[in-house]
Amino acid sequence: MKIQAAVVHEAGQPFQIEEVELAGPKEGELLVKIVASGVCHTDEVAQKQIIPVPLPAVFGHEGCGIVEEVGEGVKEFKKGDRVGFSFGFCNHCENCLSAHQHACMNFNEINFGGVMADGTKRLSQNGVELSAFFGQSSFATYAVVHENSAIKVEDEEIDLALVGPLGCGIQTGAGAVLNRLRPAFGSSIAVFGCGTVGMSAIMAAKIAGCDKIVAVGGNAKSLELALELGATHTINRRECEDIVKAVQDLTGGGAHYSIDTTGVGDFVKKALASVRFMGTCVVLGATGDLTINVQEELMGDAKSLIGVVEGDSIPKLFIPKLLEYYKKGQFPFDRLIQFYDFKDINQAFEDSHNGKVIKAVLKM
Repeated sequence: MKIQAAVVHEAGQPFQIEEVELAGPKEGELLVKIVASGVCHTDEVAQKQIIPVPLPAVFGHEGCGIVEEVGEGVKEFKKGDRVGFSFGFCNHCENCLSAHQHACMNFNEINFGGVMADGTKRLSQNGVELSAFFGQSSFATYAVVHENSAIKVEDEEIDLALVGPLGCGIQTGAGAVLNRLRPAFGSSIAVFGCGTVGMSAIMAAKIAGCDKIVAVGGNAKSLELALELGATHTINRRECEDIVKAVQDLTGGGAHYSIDTTGVGDFVKKALASVRFMGTCVVLGATGDLTINVQEELMGDAKSLIGVVEGDSIPKLFIPKLLEYYKKGQFPFDRLIQFYDFKDINQAFEDSHNGKVIKAVLKM
């Protein structure tokens, strides 16, 4: 079938909405009419080929929509179901079989290799195959996604357009806290970066019962919102000469936990330095080379430095839980979102990059 999709032909090229051909769903797959798709930094780094996804490609990995057709063998879904998408995984490696799909041994190939889980492609243009992204390519009017990566949204009171961003950025931040750290009640945490991932971690820390939640960022407006969403203290990195000392002073010698969402090496080091003896620092941002003195900065204080992917979540279980928290008013992630028309995709990325919006979501 012919659809409209945002195609990237060359590294760094703006998204171009063009007509492409989408093949129908194969065994275990769904054809979904896209309602909305979140705009994420991961799409941008792939567009710029920092992550070398084969081009030409259709990006987008925080989609949601309505099932139009189901492939052979699909039993969980039917036409008309409302669904959100999350990352792709093989479902047969050791990690997938032990309920660690976020650490699928074939994760990079399936999500960044340009192919679906079966190693083939569904998109083409003028006889040339287009690469998929995260097993969905949701910057389009329709997408094919495997049923393993789809999450049913049965509550009709929830605006389906809000659900897309839960599939990656939001579950990454919230899951790092609720699934991986599982902070003790009354503990302290410092979150570096007040974008979508950081704000989600802050809201999750409040749900978990953290006593002190320190938000570190450089946008005064975002820091104000962080306080409204659950932070107990804020530090403006543009105005603070010694961020580490500031965190230590606010948390009585250092936080129990810290999270870096920026992907900036210097902030990872500061996040690690901000935790107390036996503290844990989590890295969520795509970070390059980092040099630390292991004895002085890590082992000597019995600290832990860990990387977390996709919030250590099982999306079919975790995303419905986040929606329950949202319905109860405990996880107001909708306050992060600003909607854009699909045709304004490049503007949405520019506004996200410049900090004008926390979470841009495209409506198809």
